[in-house]
Parts: sequence; structure tokens; C-alpha cells
Amino acid sequence: MLTGSWQGKINLIYKHEENKTKIKSIYHQAPFNIQRPFYPEGNSICHSVILHTAGGIVGGDVLSQNIHLFPHSQVFITTPAATKIYRTSEKKAFQEIIINLENDTYLEYLPQETIVFNQCQYQQKLKVRLEDNAIWLGWEIIRFGRSARGETFTEGEWLNYTEIYHKNKPLWIDRQSFWGESQLFSAINGLANKPVVGSLILISTNTSNNFNFIDEIRELINSQFNDLILGVTTLQHGLLCRYHGDSVSEAKISLTAIWQLLRQKYGFNPLFKPRIW
Repeated sequence: MLTGSWQGKINLIYKHEENKTKIKSIYHQAPFNIQRPFYPEGNSICHSVILHTAGGIVGGDVLSQNIHLFPHSQVFITTPAATKIYRTSEKKAFQEIIINLENDTYLEYLPQETIVFNQCQYQQKLKVRLEDNAIWLGWEIIRFGRSARGETFTEGEWLNYTEIYHKNKPLWIDRQSFWGESQLFSAINGLANKPVVGSLILISTNTSNNFNFIDEIRELINSQFNDLILGVTTLQHGLLCRYHGDSVSEAKISLTAIWQLLRQKYGFNPLFKPRIW
């Protein structure tokens, strides 16, 4: 392992007991840590904030997150600040996130944005396994380069794999890759000099869910965000929203509005926003 790099882990197990979702087991190894859980919406949903105390990810880092929800658990997870992927001239940084949702569970996994520095080398794999009547709602917001400094992503490698399964059956596979040397940052068939991309995805294994609220989301987009590059489409077991533009704030505001609408459909407070954001 390189000097200054980390092999960090965090393992979280949630259980629903006595009408409350609780963290029943925690294991963390630096640079990961976790704040004490809190319940701003009552006991029904446990709010957790995962900390990365090193301040950013560097070449040679090998990080893993394992999150497991036992039946009937309801959980919201976020991070306190943007994740920074620093440049490196040496080894690649890796992160693997494994999430298991048992029967009748609900997870919102909404980390704050990731800033991908020029000349970074980074690969992330996210794998979600769902059992019956489980709901996964997650997002990812990426900024390529530090635009305020005039930096663009012209060197380096970013690989991002997302796989979601129901009982070993694939429901959604999304593999993205970006090489700075490919000149995709400025290419019209790439980022077209718009450095921010965002995705929000909802997957449900509830067979009675027909996602008939897709029209409401499109109406919301057309009425409030018509001037943005923001689209939504149905999937076989859920829906997908994509943002592409110049601003992390725009991405967060628009995807947050969609997330709040989706929360209302599942019986949660649609006006809630984490105080840490």
C-alpha cells in the first residue's frame, strides 16, 4: 500500500425492533466512521451519516462499505460533505459498496456530491441485492474537474459500476467509464464542456408497484426545471432520472425535488431535507 493511502471499511447492520429501526452492529476502520443515529422523522426511519475522516480519496486507497437491512428496517444514509477523488501518478483508488435489503425494507442512500480531480485514477463498484418488497432509492452526483479553478478532466480514469439484483436476477446494470485522454470532456458526444452529471434511481421489488406517478415527475420537471438537461424514464422495476449541466447546486436542487415527491408516494415527509446538507 502506498504511503498515506488507506484500507478502510465500514459495516452496518440495521434491525427493526420495538417499532424502531436501530443500528445493531457497527464495525469501522479508518478513515470511515459514523455519527450517532438520529430520528428527525420519528422512530420509523433511522438517519445515518457516514464520515470519511481523511478528507478525500487518494491513489492506493482500498475502501469498502457493507450495509445490511433486516426485515422491516427503514434507513436514510448520507455524508456530511463532498467526496474528493485526488489526482495521483501512482496506483488507482478503489471503493466497493455492497448493500443487502431483506424483505419489506426501505433505504435512501444519498451521499453528497463527488468531485473528480484531473489526473485521478478511481474505480467504484456498487452492488445492491434486494429481497421481496424492498425499495432502493439512491443517487450519485459527479463533478469532473474543479471548475472554479478552471480545471477540466483531461487526464486520468474514472470507472463506475452499479448493479442491482432481486434474488440473483439483474434488475439494473449501469457501467460508466471516462478517460480524460479520450477528450470526451469537450466532445459533443461526451460532456460537451458541462462538467456535472447526476443520476437518481428508484428500484422496487413490490410487484404491485406500477410507478403511475411518472407523469407527476415529468410535470414537476417541466414546470420547475424546464431549462435544465433533466430527464426521467421508467425501468422495468423502477425509474431513472438523469441530470447533465454546469452546476452541482442545480443537480442537487432538481434531484432533491424529485426525491421529495417520491418520498411522499411511500408515506414519508415530502418536505424533509437533512440539516447536514
